[in-house]
Amino acid sequence: MFRISVARLYEDNREKLGLARSGAKPDLDALIDRDGEDSAALIGYLNFIHPNRLQVIGPHELAYLATVEEPVSTRLIESLSQSMPAALLMCEGVLPPERLAHVAAKAGIPIFTTAERGPIVIDWLRRYLSKTMAEVIQRHGVCVDVLGLGVLITGESGVGKSELGLELISRGHGLVADDVVDISRLPPSVLECRCPPLLKDFLEVRGLGVLNIRTVFGETAVRPKMNLRLVVGLEKPLAHGSASERLPLHELSEDILGVTVRKVIIPVAEGRNLAVLVEAAVRNYILQLRGINSTQEFLARQQAELTKGAG
Repeated sequence: MFRISVARLYEDNREKLGLARSGAKPDLDALIDRDGEDSAALIGYLNFIHPNRLQVIGPHELAYLATVEEPVSTRLIESLSQSMPAALLMCEGVLPPERLAHVAAKAGIPIFTTAERGPIVIDWLRRYLSKTMAEVIQRHGVCVDVLGLGVLITGESGVGKSELGLELISRGHGLVADDVVDISRLPPSVLECRCPPLLKDFLEVRGLGVLNIRTVFGETAVRPKMNLRLVVGLEKPLAHGSASERLPLHELSEDILGVTVRKVIIPVAEGRNLAVLVEAAVRNYILQLRGINSTQEFLARQQAELTKGAG
């Protein structure tokens, strides 16, 4: 279960949405819980049947309450308070009716007002909740932007991940994070990589120490975030030779937070240009996304030659 407080939601979005408190000083200690997969379902327009944790009320919702008889509207408002929403959001500058304000104050439900339109508020807060309440893990590695794709370079300590990241940066690509990478899952199946605040812009290279990539290479050499699309695993060759396939016939993948990510293994050996190999792996993956598979094309050509020879 993931949760945030109404107080944090209010403070984080007060300036962006122009939120203001309505009525008596509300209780902002209420918590917004995400029990299911999609935190975006926590907010929506006024709903008495399947109440959201954040109920958005605008002119149309107030017009509906005004059209029904007073006993019915009173019963609806009472049922709304019994469902205990985390907060009520009055949009487009409308103010809560006296009955609604009284019931909310009695139940301790905060009411916020904003001049923004309902769709804008819902869209903004859905994205905010999705990111704030996303499941997050940390992975050891280097995350870089290579040709517009987020690439996570992994491998055991000392294999050369940071040196490879530095070479990729020198070739015009961008650094997201070094050493520790925060990976969060955004609905439905997007993995977003970010750098912990303490390590932002820094990359450690053995023999050189800690480099500030933004200062050394400029603003264009760093990225605040990237969607993870490819994992590159660096492997040291074994004493009796590398165990990796020379011509891998099956695609490798890795499961991260329930999302399957394409993976390639690159053996590390003296004289190999790993930066070029990573760029080639990314280009090859982009081609595969377009339906072009070089390995399958080669195998088909080989099979055609074998069939021709047999005939």
